[in-house]
Amino acid sequence: MQIVQAGTHQLLALEMEPDSLRQVASEAGFSCEVEDSERAVTLDLQAPDRETPLLLFDASDPANTGWFSRCQFYVDGRTGAVLQTPFTVANRRESGGRPSPRGVRVQIRKELPAHFRLPGHQPVSERVVYTVLFNFLQSLLEIGVGVCGKGSVTPLSGRVEAPGGKP
Repeated sequence: MQIVQAGTHQLLALEMEPDSLRQVASEAGFSCEVEDSERAVTLDLQAPDRETPLLLFDASDPANTGWFSRCQFYVDGRTGAVLQTPFTVANRRESGGRPSPRGVRVQIRKELPAHFRLPGHQPVSERVVYTVLFNFLQSLLEIGVGVCGKGSVTPLSGRVEAPGGKP
């Protein structure tokens, strides 16, 4: 990790290792393809052996209250940002354009404001980001991740709206 000066702003520059990201995903139960770019790393994740959809659910649906109360992670449905993390989530699409129930894409920003803090107010380091990523992936498989609001991220579990807006 480095501190970079950009005008009057200081940024933390993370140095994420693609092999380490693949290992974290594999340990969590996902197959993973990694695309590394200058400012972000994108993980194309699949849980091919899973029989049920990933636990990405609509946090506003009263039927999902039990999941919502035990969540560790929440996604802004409009932007895909995972709150208090450097992650952004997007649905993977199947050949017909429908969201894949067993896969997501996760983008990890490599440049963060110097004041950025992870859950629990932890300072940022690569090691901590790997740990938070593992916990996030485990939540998708076992605990649940709440999608707050409608927009670009489609829930995969719980009561899911059909096309046209009817459950």
